Amino acid sequence: MKAQPAGRLSLVGGSGPVTGRARMDALLASATGEVLIMAVGAQSWPIGALRRSGANLRHGVRYRVLAPDAVRLSGALTGLALAGAEVRTDAEVPMEAVVVDGTSAVLPADRSNAGSAAGAAFFQLPSVVTATVGLFERIWRSAVPLTPADLPESGDVSVLTSRERDLLALLCSGSTDESAAARLGISVRTVRRMVADIMNRLGARSRFQAGVKAADRGWLMDKAG
Repeated sequence: MKAQPAGRLSLVGGSGPVTGRARMDALLASATGEVLIMAVGAQSWPIGALRRSGANLRHGVRYRVLAPDAVRLSGALTGLALAGAEVRTDAEVPMEAVVVDGTSAVLPADRSNAGSAAGAAFFQLPSVVTATVGLFERIWRSAVPLTPADLPESGDVSVLTSRERDLLALLCSGSTDESAAARLGISVRTVRRMVADIMNRLGARSRFQAGVKAADRGWLMDKAG
């Protein structure tokens, strides 16, 4: 990280969201090493800014994204993962933030406008950047990675991923949450979150009903025997 002789703070407020987006896009486009994203939801402004980069995530730049478990399999996050970003989720992400190259941080300027790039505060103050990176890294260490096994093979989020099929097959064969977690190398919390998401997508009221519906669709045929 380059030493900064003097820090700077600037606000994008009354000029409106277009100016805020433009400055955010320009900052992301200037990245040469690493971009850190903390988002409180799939539609938050840090995710929106990175999604505008789309498949054009800069070569040679590492992108790490933290988001809540509740939006783990949203199209926004899976799209970023497929584009090359490293994505992890945790039970809760406490704030929205963007850090570029360890020298610039973007934070909400006020809570009333926290969901928009308008009103964002752009910092080059080493103390603010260091504190933001420190918070990110603490959450990142315990967050659950979004791996290729978590991504729909067809790109259709209505289809179970390989890991979800493995989990459902284990549970249908009588495995407990704890034993399924151990077999798959994930946490019990992740197992329960995945089951809840599968049930929601299948419109199932119980785990048994989810298994029946998945079998009816042929999703478990390759796991039989």
